[in-house]
Amino acid sequence: MTTRPRCVIDTNVLISGAISDKGKPNRVVSYVLRHGTLLASTETFEELRTRLRGKQRFRKYLTLQEIDAHLNLIYTGSHFINITETITACSDPDDDKFLELAVSGDADYLITGNIKDFPPSPFRDIPILRPAEFLEMVLS
Repeated sequence: MTTRPRCVIDTNVLISGAISDKGKPNRVVSYVLRHGTLLASTETFEELRTRLRGKQRFRKYLTLQEIDAHLNLIYTGSHFINITETITACSDPDDDKFLELAVSGDADYLITGNIKDFPPSPFRDIPILRPAEFLEMVLS
């Protein structure tokens, strides 16, 4: 792909990428921040912020300072989109905001670790991929 891919990354991938620098989620986040455009909305960033800062279970992996550094990295590295359409297509209604972001932001990819909660890929010509599938596409 010659242009910078416009990507929506689900919260689960962003959190997994913060917890471990060794896995595919971290490679996806790093790739998109370096070579793509990370799309975010107020709602998707707020979900990331409240989950990372609010759930004690993440404190065994990350200090509060590391959490804040990751949030700052994602916030400053994101292109924020105004949502222009309401979509109800996911089996988990909390995930609809990622489809709304992908459609409103004219995304090239939506990357998620819980693909089962999303409608069949592609959704309105936007591929919904697991981290490994995205890396295979962009690195091959």
